[in-house]
Amino acid sequence: MSTEPSSADAVAASFDRRMLEALVCPRTQTVLEYDASAQELISRAANLAFPIRNGIPVMLEDEARVLD
Repeated sequence: MSTEPSSADAVAASFDRRMLEALVCPRTQTVLEYDASAQELISRAANLAFPIRNGIPVMLEDEARVLD
């Protein structure tokens, strides 16, 4: 069994949760929730999930996933 972190762990570790204090949903200007397992920022108000790629949140509505 390997003790080295997986690439997913490395990406998750690279997202600075302090960014949540400054980032808001681009559609509703409401707070976001961080989903570490999916590497997304969730806007419950807009019903959207914004991806985090290589530790960088992609805050474009065209790139967001609509929540079920």
